[in-house]
Amino acid sequence: MKRIRCPKCENYLQFDETKYGEGQSLVFVCEHCGKQFSIRLGKTKMRAPQKEECPDEEEFKDALGSITVIENVFGFKQVLPLQEGDNVIGRRCVGTNINTPIETSDMSMDRRHCIINVKRNKQGGLAYTLRDAPSLTGTFLNNEILGDKDRIRIEDGAIVTIGATTFILRSGASEESGKQ
Repeated sequence: MKRIRCPKCENYLQFDETKYGEGQSLVFVCEHCGKQFSIRLGKTKMRAPQKEECPDEEEFKDALGSITVIENVFGFKQVLPLQEGDNVIGRRCVGTNINTPIETSDMSMDRRHCIINVKRNKQGGLAYTLRDAPSLTGTFLNNEILGDKDRIRIEDGAIVTIGATTFILRSGASEESGKQ
């Protein structure tokens, strides 16, 4: 069975791809929103969706770090890279422009929930700062809720909970080389 996502509501639809040949066009109607759309079967140029993989937590170790989203009833395990500057973290949703979207059905997570700022300190190491976006349910660092104006420095292994979803910060390699 193959899964495709509705371009309007992002609901998943399943179909048996073995019944159809390469190059054949299929038309679907989303059961959730009623949107009609078509696809053409063929060899994909995209990489496999992360749900069917075992994401490598060490993949972004040489970059600026990453967050590892822990699998729960709302979503699968994900490893999302961080970039320099503000990384806005929240629930992936059509029309919401954030740079670190978590694919989840956790409605207690805001679309823009929290922000991790990554910057280099004077020694060239990486510094990570966590703050709430602000969100409706709050952002928790090691089970302690952050205040609206809090800016908390976090280190490798910091456990952050947003809504019912938890992720762990994995710092980049240059952090250790910058410490004295």
